[in-house]
Amino acid sequence: MLLNSKGKHRRPSKATRIATLAGVTGAAVAVPLMGATNASAASVETWDAVAQCESGGNWSINTGNGYYGGLQFSQSSWAAAGGTQYAARADLASKDQQIATAEKLLDMQGPGAWACAGAGGLTNDGVDPGVNPGGSGQSESKPEQAQPQRQAEQPTTRSEQREAPKAESKKTVTTPTGEKVEKGDGEYKVKAGDTLSKIADKEGVKGGWSKLFKLNDDIVEDADLIFPGQQLHLK
Repeated sequence: MLLNSKGKHRRPSKATRIATLAGVTGAAVAVPLMGATNASAASVETWDAVAQCESGGNWSINTGNGYYGGLQFSQSSWAAAGGTQYAARADLASKDQQIATAEKLLDMQGPGAWACAGAGGLTNDGVDPGVNPGGSGQSESKPEQAQPQRQAEQPTTRSEQREAPKAESKKTVTTPTGEKVEKGDGEYKVKAGDTLSKIADKEGVKGGWSKLFKLNDDIVEDADLIFPGQQLHLK
């Protein structure tokens, strides 16, 4: 992870530890003397290797530990190397923009600015990575990533709206006057001309119409009023 512009960092690199032991104050001053050249540059493959060590190769990572992006810039290092011209933080910038900023920081502080410089083989090899920092950062592409999710939700919502009336209609029956009454879920469906007495006689309900009325008092309020479409329990 990166040294910030004041030379502080989470995991001191080997170069920084040597500088400290030698009695040099301010690692950010000592590091360039140990590694920087006038042609500070590294290939994309090298930066990929450093990012793999620093962040697992996740160029948009923000774990809330004060270091951002694939190369784990501190906010002060990101600003000092001009990264804020691309995005407020490194994790909001594209990979090319992070590498372009890292090139400037490499020129300023040398490989020792990264604790993973050794693991990634980072040196001032003068190889131009050929990145294009002019492209849009990752923060600008996030709305496009979220769009498929919103599109997927819309059919579900419309479907639920269409189904809601159907679910309601299954529970009620409309009377000739337009009133809605409970439909019920019994085994006998009331037909035009039916009465509780006729149904009890026809279906052999023990206890007659009064028993039938008691069995269905949750949907039949008046023994003289039943409606076609209602479904009555017979036992």
